[in-house]
Amino acid sequence: MPATPSASATPPTPGVELAALLADRELGLRALTGAGDPAAATAPAVAVHAVHASEMADPSPYLLGGELLLTAGAQLEADADAYVARLVAAGAAALGFGVAPVYEEVPPELAAACARHGLPLLEVPPRTPFTAVARTVWRLMAEARTRELRRVTEAQQSLAAAAARPDPVPALLRRLAATLGGHATLLPAGHGPGRDAGPGPEPEAGRDAGQGQGPGQVPGPGQGGARHAGRELPAEAAGALAALLTRVGAPGGPATATDAAAGWQLTAYPLGGEGQVLGVAVPDRTPGDHAITAIAAVLLTLLTTHRPAGTEAGALTRLLLGGSPADALGPGPWHVVHARGTGDPQALAAALGTVLVDARGEEVRLLAEREPGPLPGWRLGVSAPAGPGALAGAEAQARRALRRAEAARAPLARHTAGGLDALLDPAEALTHARALLAPLAPEQVRTLRAWLAHHGSWDRTAAALGVHRNTVRQRVARCTALLGRDLDDPDTRMEMWFALRTLDRQDNSPVT
Repeated sequence: MPATPSASATPPTPGVELAALLADRELGLRALTGAGDPAAATAPAVAVHAVHASEMADPSPYLLGGELLLTAGAQLEADADAYVARLVAAGAAALGFGVAPVYEEVPPELAAACARHGLPLLEVPPRTPFTAVARTVWRLMAEARTRELRRVTEAQQSLAAAAARPDPVPALLRRLAATLGGHATLLPAGHGPGRDAGPGPEPEAGRDAGQGQGPGQVPGPGQGGARHAGRELPAEAAGALAALLTRVGAPGGPATATDAAAGWQLTAYPLGGEGQVLGVAVPDRTPGDHAITAIAAVLLTLLTTHRPAGTEAGALTRLLLGGSPADALGPGPWHVVHARGTGDPQALAAALGTVLVDARGEEVRLLAEREPGPLPGWRLGVSAPAGPGALAGAEAQARRALRRAEAARAPLARHTAGGLDALLDPAEALTHARALLAPLAPEQVRTLRAWLAHHGSWDRTAAALGVHRNTVRQRVARCTALLGRDLDDPDTRMEMWFALRTLDRQDNSPVT
C-alpha cells in the first residue's frame, strides 16, 4: 500500500548530518557513544534540522523534533536516564553538552543514558559558544538548499534539451533516470495490471542510463507499450512500483502516490488526465527530486497527451477569439481548485493533469477535469463538480474550501453539499449539541474544537491557540472529566465534532 505521510514533526527541509558538524575543526565537537572510549566514537548517521539551547530540567515541551539540544547541565537532573528518555520521546536528534561552565567533563551517567536510548551525544569544548554551533547549522542548511536549487535548475535545462531531441520521450526518460540516479517508467493509457506494467528488464536495452548505459527501449506488444529507463529494480521494488502505477492510472485514482520497497523510494504521477502514468524509483529521495520529476511530468504531458480542439489549450484559443467559457470548454464535469503552497504552480498543474492554471495572485487557481487528492507542499480547496456554465459558483466553493483547509491545517478540503449533516433535523441536532457540550466553558469548547480539528495533536493545537501544549493537555483532560466521555474513542470524537459543527453553524447563521 502507498506510504502515508510520517507523523513526525521534523521539518521537510534538508537536514545537516552530524558528521558535517564534527568535521568542522573550528567547532571542535567530539562524538561520544556512552561510557566507552571517546576516541573510538564515530559520528552517528543522524540529521539535524534545528538547534535549541536550554538549561531547563525538562526542555522536551519546547522541542518539535529534529533538534540538536545544547546544554551545560545547569539543572541536569540526578536521574539522567529520565532526562534522556524525555528528549528521545520529544524527537530530539542529538544532545550537545558544553563542558567547563558547570561540569569539567560530560557526566558518565549522562553518556551511559544516551547510549542506552540511542541518542547521539556530542561534547562541546569550552571555547565553542553555542551560538557558533547554531550558526554553523544554519550555514550548512543554506548551502544544502543552494546546491539543491542549482541541481533543479540544471535538471530543468537538461530535461528541456532532451525533450527537443528527435526521440523526445525516450530521451527525456533517460535523462530523468540519470538525473535522479534511479529508474523511470512511463505507463501508457488503458494499461491494466499485470506483469508488463512493472519496470522489469528492458528487451534490447543497453546498459543502465544511470551508469552511462544505453537507453530504455519501447517493449513489444507483449509488454503493453510501457517505456523504461535507468537502473534495473529488484523484484520487490519493481512489483511495488507496478502496483503504484496501476493504482494512480485507474479511473478516480489519486493525483500522486508514494511507496517504499527493497530500499527504494517510489512515486507515481498521472499525466494529462488520460490514464498515462509516470513512475520513478530512487534509492535516496532528496528535496529536489519531486521538483525535477514534476518538470519531467509537465514535459511528458505536453509530448504524449492527445488534446483535441475543445479541451484545455484549444479551449483557451477559442476563448481568446471571442468565445464564452461555456462554449470553449468541454462538458466536464470540471473542478475548480484554489491552492496555496511553496511549490511550483506548473508542477502542481501537471500533477492535476491540466494546463489551465492562474498563478498571478497569492492563491493559485486551477481548472481540472480530474478530481484532485492531497499533494505534498500544497493546501488545496476543491469545488464540487461543475459544468462550464457554473464555474463562477464553483470558484466561490473552492475559495471557501481552501479557507477551511487552512483553518484546520489540512492538506485538502472539498466543498460538500448535504452529507451526513443533511440527514439530521437541524433543530434536533442543535438541541443535542447544546446538551452534550453544556458542561464546558467557552474556552474549553474552543480548545476541544481546535484539538479535534488538529487530530489530537498537542503541538499543532497549542500553536493554533497560542498557548503551551501542557495547557492544551490540561484543558482536554478537564473536558474529558466534565463530559464523562473517552475522547480517545473515535465514536466519541466524531459525535463531539458534529456537535461543535452544529453550534458553529448556529453561531454563523444570518440574523433574521
